[in-house]
Order: sequence, then structure tokens, then C-alpha cells
Amino acid sequence: MYEITLKNCTFFAHHGVYEEEKKLGQRFFVDTTLKVDSWKALHEDRIEDTVHYGNVFGIIEGIMITSRRYLIEALAMDIAKGLCDKFPEIVQVKVTLKKPHAPVYGILDHVGVTVYYPEGN
Repeated sequence: MYEITLKNCTFFAHHGVYEEEKKLGQRFFVDTTLKVDSWKALHEDRIEDTVHYGNVFGIIEGIMITSRRYLIEALAMDIAKGLCDKFPEIVQVKVTLKKPHAPVYGILDHVGVTVYYPEGN
């Protein structure tokens, strides 16, 4: 078992509860950690035997820019499920989605959620 991590993948998208968020859009940051079960990749050094992180980025990007979600929790779960559906070598995925311009009265760096899929691994 090994992990592949992508940090601070950045996307401009239109997610949120409020009309302004849907209309204007904003930046989102996505971190993913993939637990991968593919000993063949470790021993044979072939990209075909692992989870190609360029393709991982493309899947995340596709979900981020084409879907519309009210909740970042639901959006993070869409990403987690999408990655697990595409790559059977993934045992578990951790997705952290950060929204730096959340409509919160106050000063903060970002609002974020983390989901694990499937649960319990």
C-alpha cells in the first residue's frame, strides 16, 4: 500500500447556496490523498500499473467545473466517488475542499471540509 497526494489543486467554479456564489463564482482548493494498493507499480516501475496523478487532476477538474453543488461536503464526496470509480486500485481517498471566500461574517483563511471514501478503511 502507498499514498499519492495532490495539494492545493486550484479551480474557479460556481458552487454555493447563495445566488451571488453561483453567478460570480470563486476559487476553490482541493487536496487529495489516495491510498493505493498496487505493488506491481512499486516493483515494475510502470505508469500503467499505478494511479496516474495527471488523470486524477483531470477528474477533479472535470467535477469542479462542470457540476453545481450547494454544499462543499457534497462536492468533496462527488470527487471522492469519481476517483474511486475510475481507479479500482484506490483503497480509500481523502478529499479536503477549501473555500477561501465563504460568505461568513468575519475574518478567516478559508472554510473547509474533509471526506473519506469509502468510509471505514
